[in-house]
Formats: sequence, C-alpha cells, structure tokens
Amino acid sequence: MAKSKKTFSSKPSGGGMAPWLGIAAIIILVDQLTKITVEKMFAYGEERYVTSFFNLVLAYNKGAAFSFLSDQGGWQRYFFTAIGIGAALFIVYLLKKHAAQKLFCWSMALILGGAVGNVIDRLVHGHVIDFLDFHWRGIGHFPAFNVADTAICIGAALLVLDELRRVNK
Repeated sequence: MAKSKKTFSSKPSGGGMAPWLGIAAIIILVDQLTKITVEKMFAYGEERYVTSFFNLVLAYNKGAAFSFLSDQGGWQRYFFTAIGIGAALFIVYLLKKHAAQKLFCWSMALILGGAVGNVIDRLVHGHVIDFLDFHWRGIGHFPAFNVADTAICIGAALLVLDELRRVNK
C-alpha cells in the first residue's frame, strides 16, 4: 500500500506575483496607448476643452511631480530614470515577499505600473508626456498629469489605507 506524501511549502498561500505584475502591465499598456494617442492628435501645448473643469492638453515634463527640477540642464532625466528603475526593482522584491497581502500588492502594482510608464517616456522621449488638465475657476490649473501619475497616486493612497488598517488591527 502506497503512502501519500505531504509536501510543505515555505511560500505563503494566496497566490504569486503574476496577478500583480499583470496589473502593472495593464497600467503600462493603458498609459502608453493614451500617450501615443494624445501625441498623434495634439500639437505640443494644444488644449481641447472637455468640461468646465477639465481639458486635454499635450504637455512635456522634464522634471518630476509638479515639474520639479524641469528647468535644469538635462541631468534630471537620468536621475529620475534611475529612481524609477530602482523603485520598480524594489517593488518587484516587495511583491514577491508579500504576494498574499492583497491591498498592499494592489498598491504596489499600481505604483509599479505608473513608475515604469513614466520611465519608458524618459528613456524614449527624454520627458514625460502629460495630457490630463484639471482646473477650477478662481484657483487655476492643476499641473497636467497622465495615467501613470494617476496610478501612482491611487497606489500611494491604497498603501496609506493598508498601513492604517494594519495599525488598527
């Protein structure tokens, strides 16, 4: 009579990295497709009215968030590219280590997709392509942004939420 062997794995149950990398890949794909579309349909600086508080505009950002360091001599392109690549590698490590923590991994996948989307722009174009322009009467225009930036912001908010949930347990 054959005995069945039980095998034990040191990996946490709940799935691997594939779903999270898939989410990041979807973000990258949507980000790049929207940027390609806007570049084909708009001239640099061209704005198109959508609503009383939202326009589409083709803008280039050589800096970081809110055009931080965009007026520098070009070194910032390599600096922010290196930061994006470093962040992506660290996030992949975190996804592998914590693959079963759903909310944490959702946040990391969104941030990863956004970071890689913007790194692609810096490598290919030398700047990040932005096109979402929100504005409010009396306040003015918020700096233009893109799908990658949106994913990073949502991912950061989910990361804060995950940490607050963890602290409250």
